[in-house]
Amino acid sequence: MSGDEPRLIVYGFRVEPNCADLRLDLYLKHKIGRLSRARIQKIIRSQLTLNGTAPAKAGVRVTAGDEIVVTREAWAEPDVPRHFGVLLDDEAVLALDKPAGLPIHPTARYYFNTLTALLKETYPGEPLQVAHRLDRETSGVLLVARGPKPGRALKQAFERRRVHKRYLALVRGRPPAAGTIDLPLKLAGQPIRVMMAVAADGLPARTRYRVLRPLRDAALVECFPETGRQHQIRAHLAAIGHPVLGDKVYPEPRCFADFCDHGLTAGLLERLDGFPRQALHAAAITFPHPRDGRPTTVESPLPDDLRAALERMS
Repeated sequence: MSGDEPRLIVYGFRVEPNCADLRLDLYLKHKIGRLSRARIQKIIRSQLTLNGTAPAKAGVRVTAGDEIVVTREAWAEPDVPRHFGVLLDDEAVLALDKPAGLPIHPTARYYFNTLTALLKETYPGEPLQVAHRLDRETSGVLLVARGPKPGRALKQAFERRRVHKRYLALVRGRPPAAGTIDLPLKLAGQPIRVMMAVAADGLPARTRYRVLRPLRDAALVECFPETGRQHQIRAHLAAIGHPVLGDKVYPEPRCFADFCDHGLTAGLLERLDGFPRQALHAAAITFPHPRDGRPTTVESPLPDDLRAALERMS
């Protein structure tokens, strides 16, 4: 492909048996819920093939096993760090050092600028499976399974809580020297779809922490999540009055809305205590190795931006 030709994004679906006899437009809505009706109609008219044939009508009924392929031009994506470090590399597992700002999976804003895209470029043809989550702005250790068998082993280890993580966070204020945050969490529902909230009917969530270094109006804390809820550490620290510095969602989601609308303005940066990203780092992970089950620990050093912030605030 020459530099003048557009980059194309191609993704497809094979119709599941439980979706047989749905209208094509309703099937697309089922698979990609964020799409509007007008957008679905446009896709069907000009960007979709059904079993290799185009165009298809919105009202056509799909059957189990039908192959649907959607092709569209890629839009400009936000710049992100397009690199990662490798902390462990063997026949079963990659342990990566993910930089802050790099999303893991494709979203509405990112497709080529994701870790999964970089993995395909770096390890072409290899069936890699990202084993867990890290938020886009969180840096640190991330496990990737090298194939289905180690992938199943790691998934089982996470489900059985045999994986132990250690995070470092710079937080606002000075929390007690050590403690356990035992507060159930559930999706808040609004104003941000992925935001978590403390709720009596939420799922159990438990985080141990200890202060490593008091700072001026802040502290460096070490966190040990005992459960794996979405945004758990960020939501828990905000709930006890010591949010992660630079966090755009907790405790004030308006920061995230302003960031989406206007970018990282000088005013927003001031509201974020001068931190352009959430000051959270996945410092270590211990897991049973898929090869032989032995406990394996991988550590990631504190990145330069957080190290500089520590020196500045000491």
